[in-house]
Amino acid sequence: MSPYPLPPLRRGGTGASKEGPGGFAFHLPPFRRGGRGGSKEGQGGRRGFTMVELLTVISIIGMLTALLVPAVQAAREAGRQVVCKNNLHQVALACDLYHTTLSVYPPGQFTGPNGKGPYGNGPDSTAWSFLARLLPYLERQDIYEAGDIPNKTLIESGVAHLTLGVLHCPSSGPNVALADRGNLQFFPVGPTNYKGVSGSNWGIDTSLGPFPIPMNTQWPNTGANGSQDGLDDGDGMFFRSDERVRRTAAHILDGLSNTFMLGEDLPEENIFCSWPYSNNAYGTCAIPPNFLSPGGPGDYPNRFGFRSNHPHGLNFAFAGGSVRRVGLNIDLKLYRSLATIHGSEGTSLDE
Repeated sequence: MSPYPLPPLRRGGTGASKEGPGGFAFHLPPFRRGGRGGSKEGQGGRRGFTMVELLTVISIIGMLTALLVPAVQAAREAGRQVVCKNNLHQVALACDLYHTTLSVYPPGQFTGPNGKGPYGNGPDSTAWSFLARLLPYLERQDIYEAGDIPNKTLIESGVAHLTLGVLHCPSSGPNVALADRGNLQFFPVGPTNYKGVSGSNWGIDTSLGPFPIPMNTQWPNTGANGSQDGLDDGDGMFFRSDERVRRTAAHILDGLSNTFMLGEDLPEENIFCSWPYSNNAYGTCAIPPNFLSPGGPGDYPNRFGFRSNHPHGLNFAFAGGSVRRVGLNIDLKLYRSLATIHGSEGTSLDE
């Protein structure tokens, strides 16, 4: 008999048992089918998302996206506003430098009243705008000299189709040559978002014959100079045929800091927007800002104004060089007053 007693041997049990020689029973653990992937217990207790949890996550992501997208868009528009104002400021400085150098603001050339004048109109003319005259002061002397501006016609110059980054607002459409511009159909020209302010008067066109022809406009207005001819006798800083009057700083009796010089427009909403051509580089403040007539982009009697894609307003450069945003709800009388050079209105944008 062994001095070391053995534990009692059990037969069977909860697990599988086998009886070996001599009646000994070998206890085996319970057998499990399937291996590691055969049950949840074999996967360490992991499980998938329920449908409720998945929908909750998706809804949270959707809400975060809805909050984030407007913030990103606002940040991008703020950046575009900065670029736009900087461009306007550069053009205003170029006008000032031109005046400092030549003692006159850059003029425009056009047929003029009663259809008379040596410049003509259309592609086969020397009807260059004040923006074309500014090229050397916008660091584009190369274009000015290559096109022999303002001596060659627009067609002869070979440069009218070029686009200029400094004349493009990033909130507008693409900066590409357009072949549908006013008086220039099928002749590609570079667009512009920035135009000279011709004043507050509007209502007649004297360039088509010996007698003034009334426009079909919703916004007729007699200007500070007693005229309704905002095309060739504007009461503002510029107009398309002002080469014959030659504006200087001495003409701006209302004060440089209270007088509009340049404003924004959208080539996609007004076909009279291109930098080379004098008939496409000016606008009137007789028409309210951002006004869009049902007549479409070619309705010049009602679209020869200023507009932008910026929210809540558009930018203007003053004769003093500053650039400020003008709200869309500005009083029309004040808006027109700021566009004149000698209206003696005594108003400012702060009022």
